Amino acid sequence: MVAQTPRTERFVQINGYNPKHRKNRWGSTWVQLTKSRQICLELNDHLAKQECDLNIERIVFLERDTFHAEFRRPRFGHEWIEYGETDQGQIAERLRDATIAICNKLPLREPDLSRLPKLKLIAVAATGVDNIDLGCCKIRGIAVCNTRNYAQHSLPEHVLMLMLALRRNLVAYLQDVRDGKWKQAKQFCLLTHTIHDLQGSRIGIIGYGSLGRAVAALAGSIGMQVLVAERKHTTTTREGRTEFGEVLRLSDVLTLHCPLTEETRNLIDEREFQMMKREAILINTARGGLVREGAIVEALQTGTIAGAAFDVLSEEPPRQGNILLEQQLPNLIITPHVAWASREAMQTLADQLIETIEAFIRGEPRNLVV
Repeated sequence: MVAQTPRTERFVQINGYNPKHRKNRWGSTWVQLTKSRQICLELNDHLAKQECDLNIERIVFLERDTFHAEFRRPRFGHEWIEYGETDQGQIAERLRDATIAICNKLPLREPDLSRLPKLKLIAVAATGVDNIDLGCCKIRGIAVCNTRNYAQHSLPEHVLMLMLALRRNLVAYLQDVRDGKWKQAKQFCLLTHTIHDLQGSRIGIIGYGSLGRAVAALAGSIGMQVLVAERKHTTTTREGRTEFGEVLRLSDVLTLHCPLTEETRNLIDEREFQMMKREAILINTARGGLVREGAIVEALQTGTIAGAAFDVLSEEPPRQGNILLEQQLPNLIITPHVAWASREAMQTLADQLIETIEAFIRGEPRNLVV
């Protein structure tokens, strides 16, 4: 269990109150309540005169330490409580009186949600919502909003980095240099691994939302031919799309950008690897469950494909280990779910999250999932 003292702040909107030497966050009508005895005494006196309404929202941020960004406080009366991290067993207690919950990857399921009668909004500080019991939220009238398009530069650049590293065998060459093989070479260069250009090669994109489109634009800018995959098992192919199996057969780089659903779980398995080129590489910066991890290990060990790079795993963090982490392969790159996490992207996410909460309170909800 994570034992923490939460950081608590309380903001109320009050007409005419302006304590001396106190800088208001949003102008003269907004006041942050603190433990200062003097300010509390002044405020209590003012409230008695003004008969102000203090029906404020209680916002609980369950996973504050997953972000290196500034979260400005919403422009409405509220109490803000944040925890650096939260264990599964602490959810119900910490959200007991919350009207708004902010979470990232922490699972919010029916056993906890059923104990939270005051909760009216879950603001997910991410795009994916597979950690939220959406069915339960719908039944209980809890709105769910996600955060979108914040990583439209960070994630495509991460994909480009992984493509370059695999197509040019960067990890293998780094290891050769460390092992002294360049020192022993009989010529000026060391050509122990095949190098391929990205220019002129084909990239297959599975999942063509904002991130898939951004990857396509970046790939096109360096001369790659872009193939956008139609959904698996469909009988018709939309204009501008290529049949799913054909994308697997033609692509030199296959990159995944679709959500994890029951339909997409194990989207790439042994059969799909057999359809791919032996020189192809697979990149997954979407969700770990899209690819059966045992199948990717077998594909790499047998040379069915040339390489793979994963920024996501089926369980995160992988406290019980993971078969991909057990491999010592130069053509397998694992990064710890950071494709989204540039400082710029995190700040964009933080700003959008607060704007989304404010819109909900105004009665103008946006980014609604439920």
